[in-house]
Amino acid sequence: MNRQEMTAKIATGKGFIAALDQSGGSTPKALRGYGVEDSEWDGEEEMFAKIHEMRCRIVESPAFTGDKVLGAILFERTMEGCNPEGMPIPERLAGKGIVPFLKVDKGMHDPENGAQLMKPMPQLAENCARAKELGVFGTKMRSVIHEADEKGVAANIAQQMDFGLEILSHGLTPILEPEVSLKSESRSAAEAMVLANAIDELNRVPDGEKVMWKLTLPAEPNTYQALVDHPKVLRVVALSGGYSRDEACAELEKNTGMVASFSRALLEELRAEMDDHRFNEALEHAIEEIYCASVAG
Repeated sequence: MNRQEMTAKIATGKGFIAALDQSGGSTPKALRGYGVEDSEWDGEEEMFAKIHEMRCRIVESPAFTGDKVLGAILFERTMEGCNPEGMPIPERLAGKGIVPFLKVDKGMHDPENGAQLMKPMPQLAENCARAKELGVFGTKMRSVIHEADEKGVAANIAQQMDFGLEILSHGLTPILEPEVSLKSESRSAAEAMVLANAIDELNRVPDGEKVMWKLTLPAEPNTYQALVDHPKVLRVVALSGGYSRDEACAELEKNTGMVASFSRALLEELRAEMDDHRFNEALEHAIEEIYCASVAG
């Protein structure tokens, strides 16, 4: 796929974006969920080798194709890695009709004004250049909003757009992810603030350019419809947050035009000890459920 084909697929394709981008801090938890205990690896390199094995197994599965999976978000080490045959992962994904993205954020600061902003990304330009060289279409970066604090929400959305505009300047499409915590006691109000600030920040996007948004499934369905319909938004995708897959899919179906970008909800039934038949069957079931919820919306 060339970039024009990738853009069209993300904009109008039927399906969802798989999030395979657990980073260093969340990798042990992801491995435990997969049935790989901490005692089975020693040190960071072995840990990343284990998670790479899991991701390669997903990417290589006959269930994981562009028919229902529009894109996949990769951790940097995954982007730089290869499949068992030695093919770079972004190239392998594109060959299956799946658009590759790269997670670029480097973690978050402690909460301030009810929000966690992203840490600096001093190598963002270098990372974008490398991603583009490997055929990656876009990026993703996550920050979190814990409460409906106007100052905190505004700072969070503005920072997302600051980085997003820089990413656009490097020829990649950014996914902006200001996650509203499902545990927030002021969630509905926070989501209304996210919408208002996002609409304002989109005025900064140059004409002819588009960004994407990855948002928490809202407490009030179709809260983000104005973003779905906005001419400077390529697509709005939903994170699963703390929802199980069944719960996340049920919530997604209530929101017109949003599609899934699930991580844990996609992987929750996969286990390292499964043989290939059981693994592929479980992955196929998950993909089908998430696909149907994305198409229904």
